[in-house]
Amino acid sequence: MVSAPPDRREALRGHAAMLLFAVLISGSFSLGGMAARSIDPGALTAVRFVLAAAVIGAVAVATGALRRADLAAPWRYPVVGGLLAIYFVLMFEGLRLTDPVAMAAVFTMTPLMAAGFGRLFVGQRVSMPVLAALLLAAVGALWVIFRADLDRLLAFDIGPGEALFLIGCACHAAYTPLVRRFARGESGVGFTFWTLSAAAVLTSVYAAPALAATDWATLPPVVWTALLYLAIGTSAVTLFLLRYATLRLPSAKVMAYGYLIPSLVAVEEGVIGHGWLAAPVLPGIAATVAALVWLVALRDR
Repeated sequence: MVSAPPDRREALRGHAAMLLFAVLISGSFSLGGMAARSIDPGALTAVRFVLAAAVIGAVAVATGALRRADLAAPWRYPVVGGLLAIYFVLMFEGLRLTDPVAMAAVFTMTPLMAAGFGRLFVGQRVSMPVLAALLLAAVGALWVIFRADLDRLLAFDIGPGEALFLIGCACHAAYTPLVRRFARGESGVGFTFWTLSAAAVLTSVYAAPALAATDWATLPPVVWTALLYLAIGTSAVTLFLLRYATLRLPSAKVMAYGYLIPSLVAVEEGVIGHGWLAAPVLPGIAATVAALVWLVALRDR
């Protein structure tokens, strides 16, 4: 049996990392939607980043991943950490205004934006087949966002929750190529720790009034469950996975795994009793999954 070439093996590892990324992120929409009703989004985001930085920091210290050289050009970490902070705050603001499936559909617009930022920041070119797949997914996402209502789609009648999250997704899309541009040989754990630490400081300053006003002792269990899941599963772990894949795959293909998220969220929402998607919306979901399969099948470059 002939083994895959080293470059191909590295690409496959990047794809595996992003598959796990999609599974972990999908859970944050449903769980975050339930928690967002009981706590300010800024306070929720600040605490998740503090917890995530503590967890990844402990790992970094235990493995010796932190080096003095990592703090060369320390301004890099507030830039990428700030983009993540904006993304997560707007995500939870949006979840207070719309449903998780619509939010997940908005997230599938991220790869198309990532392709643009990848060209701008690191000179990554997008081939016509990749661009076609990105556009297919964008059309599918819009079909879900507008609930298969052609009149709303033609009028581009987007809700306030979706509009806020679209801005957040643009920040997330910019984060991906900037990680590649800013990388200076740091370990994945080290880079992730400093990014999370910067995001924790920025969101804590932003959310200071909400943090002080929150009655932490009376928060329902779903908030604490969400905080632990978001801090470990979708902050510490997914940032590490995202950086790992970004160094092995083009930015657009990294973010293409977001196309799985609406399908995963739709299933999760149905299982927990929040209702299943209406049949007319399903072609939009199918289009996003088809776009992912198309992109993964294309040669990495």
